[in-house]
Amino acid sequence: MLRLLALSSLFILASCGLTATRPKLEMSLAQTAFMAAQNAKAQTLAPTPYRKAEFYYLKAKSAYKRKYFNKAKQYAILSKKFAEQAEMDAVRKATLERY
Repeated sequence: MLRLLALSSLFILASCGLTATRPKLEMSLAQTAFMAAQNAKAQTLAPTPYRKAEFYYLKAKSAYKRKYFNKAKQYAILSKKFAEQAEMDAVRKATLERY
């Protein structure tokens, strides 16, 4: 009886890890968006959204490493959102400064 309970609990715990898929696409998109924001010099032209993007990107990488894939996906999506906003703001400010 004890052995059956131990095996069933082990099976339940193992199956939980199998249901979460790795957010490879979201992580890749977040990395690309963050790098694009860096290239647009968003750290100086749009520091607030850039810092938020960096914060969520680092949290996404940490969660992914720890195999918290649902959290990693959420953080990667937020990082991508803020990185795109930072890039857009930086490009807009750089364009306005030229004229």
